[in-house]
Amino acid sequence: MKRTRFTRLGQLAVLVGIVMPVTLLAQTTYGVTTLDGLGGTAGGANSINNRGWATGFANQLGDTVSHATLWAGGPGVIDLGSLGGATANSAIAWPIKANNGLIVGISDTATDNPLGESFSCWPFFASGIPTKKICRGFRWENGVMTALPSFPGGYNSYATAANNRGQVVGWAENGTVDPSCDTDFQILQFRAVIWGPHGEMQELPPLPGDSTSAATAINDQGQVVGISGACGIAVGGVSARHSVLWENGVPTNIGDLGGTTWNTPTAINNHGTVVGFSLPASQNGTRNYEAFIWTRSGGLHSLGKFPGDIRSAAFGINDKDQVVGLSRGGPFGLRAVLWDNGSMTDLNDLTLPGSPHLLYANDINDRGEFAGEALDIASGTSPAFLAIPIRSAK
Repeated sequence: MKRTRFTRLGQLAVLVGIVMPVTLLAQTTYGVTTLDGLGGTAGGANSINNRGWATGFANQLGDTVSHATLWAGGPGVIDLGSLGGATANSAIAWPIKANNGLIVGISDTATDNPLGESFSCWPFFASGIPTKKICRGFRWENGVMTALPSFPGGYNSYATAANNRGQVVGWAENGTVDPSCDTDFQILQFRAVIWGPHGEMQELPPLPGDSTSAATAINDQGQVVGISGACGIAVGGVSARHSVLWENGVPTNIGDLGGTTWNTPTAINNHGTVVGFSLPASQNGTRNYEAFIWTRSGGLHSLGKFPGDIRSAAFGINDKDQVVGLSRGGPFGLRAVLWDNGSMTDLNDLTLPGSPHLLYANDINDRGEFAGEALDIASGTSPAFLAIPIRSAK
């Protein structure tokens, strides 16, 4: 089995006030449906909106190419295609959150990068190997995939999320050669961006002293979260020196767990609660980050990890402040996690008998449905999954 998603998670990148009571959590189990793929052995549902649309990626036969995919209320898969043709990679890697039919993600084009760059996209594709193609963020609506532009002078862009106002966020290159880049991978500077619904672009600057920024999520109020740091290889690490919240285009450092890399917000809900992962000071020089939650009143706190596990990460949050992600450890290397009402639960302990092992949960909607990647132990495949809560009264 190709565990390329596990590699991508490594490369990228105390809960209070939750509204669901513990007694209700104890009565909740989940029915798990594995979602159809595109012929390969792996897939991941990385976003689920309040309409029940799950989106993500699925590998084609041979597991060398992945395509962005949509599961619209059932297991059947819709291949969204790519900007570079049938054999070019594409994916939806982050929680999108829009309920209006807008889907965003990343896709290789058919054009070689003239600078030989290996931009931010490649860790999220099937092979996990740089393609050195120009990669663009895309917006998909009504069956049409449209490339999102870079800033003048740049070639690449990356789209992570969208809101119900039609705003899309991510990052895009400009024409500035950045000396903080690792030139084996990246040469040009990149900045966080909001693409408006009518094609307009707004740059979101880094914190003072940093050269690059990248936006990872946006809510319906237009609050944006992301990272600020140095260029590096344009994939996590030093690019994620600081966790940032932009309001009205102004960046604010929301803090970290003390480390100097891998400090990455991944999602923000409509109440302004932020989740992600951050490196403790004691783990500098490693990728042993921990899931975090941030609120304006309470600041940033670790959500912890299971005893003996290497690291944890929070990827998705709904408007009920339920948080999902993963903890790296256990008998199968990864396990999907729910943080709710101050408790951390292995989601595999809550699924119906006969369910596959859930490796990670990447997003959760307001109905409590969550999605991610599973492991079929018998076949060794890792399909995308959708989990639906089944609540029973005592």
